[in-house]
Formats: sequence, C-alpha cells, structure tokens
Amino acid sequence: MELIKDSVNSIVEAISDMDLPQKVESLNYIRAALHKVSPFKDEPVDNIRWVRNEEVVANDYNPNSVATPEMKLLKLSIEEDGYTQPIVTWSKDSQFEVVDGFHRTRVCKEYEDIKARVHGYIPIVVANEDRLDRGDRIASTIRHNRARGKHGVDSMSDIVVELKRRNWSDKKIGEKLGMDQDEVLRLTQITGLIEMFRDREFSNAWIPEELKEGYEQID
Repeated sequence: MELIKDSVNSIVEAISDMDLPQKVESLNYIRAALHKVSPFKDEPVDNIRWVRNEEVVANDYNPNSVATPEMKLLKLSIEEDGYTQPIVTWSKDSQFEVVDGFHRTRVCKEYEDIKARVHGYIPIVVANEDRLDRGDRIASTIRHNRARGKHGVDSMSDIVVELKRRNWSDKKIGEKLGMDQDEVLRLTQITGLIEMFRDREFSNAWIPEELKEGYEQID
C-alpha cells in the first residue's frame, strides 16, 4: 500500500505542473487504466471522462423535452450543485452521441458561466460499447427516459414504428423498451397504421376518414 501511495503522490505532482489539456488527457488515461482492473469495470459510471463539449452531439430520436422553467431549474441545479451526473453517450466516430443527458449537455454549451467553470468540458460515460446498432441506441435512450417517467407519446410512436421497420418484433420492442404488448400496439397505431398498410388492398366498404389519405379507391 505504501508503494501505491508513493506512486500516486508522484503522479499527482507530475500532473499538477501540466497545462489544462494535458491534465485532462492524463486524468482520463489514468481513470481508463484503473477501470480495466476495477471490480466494477462492467459499470459505465466507473469510468467517467471529461471531453470537450463540441465532441458531444445530440441524437435525432430523443422523445424527451424540457420546458423553459425546468431548463432554468436544471441550470440552477448545475450552478449550485455542480455536475452530479455524467452524460450517457455512445462512441460515434470521433464524437460522442448523447443517449441520456442532452439537456445537461445544453447547459454547458449554452450558458457561458457554466461553460467557463468546467473549462468547456463535459463529464461523460460511454454505455454498451459493444452494441452500436441504431436500434440499440434508441432503446437505451427510451429506457433512461421511461425510468424517470419522461417521454413524449407522439415521438415514442415514431420510434416504435422505426424499430418495426428495422425488423424488431413487438415482443423485442416491449422487452427492450419496458412496454407491454398493448402499449406497443397503441403506439404503433398512433402514427404507424397508414405506413404499415400502405401497400395493402382494401374494399370500398368502409375506410375511416383519417385513413383515407394515401389510399386509392378500388373499383
């Protein structure tokens, strides 16, 4: 233990003389090295790293939204308490795509006082590094949102339809998004019925008014 303490003290002394980018890079490297031998190496939160905020980008499928008063409260929370939760991301090329924490990311990007305090960096973790399919990324975002009870119904419907287009079964969608089959069906019906049945033929006996657009009458 004494040997470890001496080594750590030497590392701390060396890092203290570095400029900011070198410090951040060195600390990230050390955390990653420790993570490899950690008993918690399967948990993303065990390896928090700081990256430049321009390296963190939004996804295009998050159905969660924050009203202006809540955004201000989030800013106040970070202002008063600091960043207490990292941004959950996926590694995407040379950037990190947000899975959960987009609004915490916005605070650092949009509020100059917060941006200055954290030197333009954002704390992130990378989740499920071995699963890079878009469907997996979407499912992870939805799970985070639903666990907090925050998700938009219309956007959720669009997402369910997209996953079905990616050949996800109703059962898989339910399992991965934490839904029962009735909920999957309801969300599919909101925006997906026309798309799903566009190429089917129906008689003229009765077509609901809201479904007429996009169909040709059969003579």
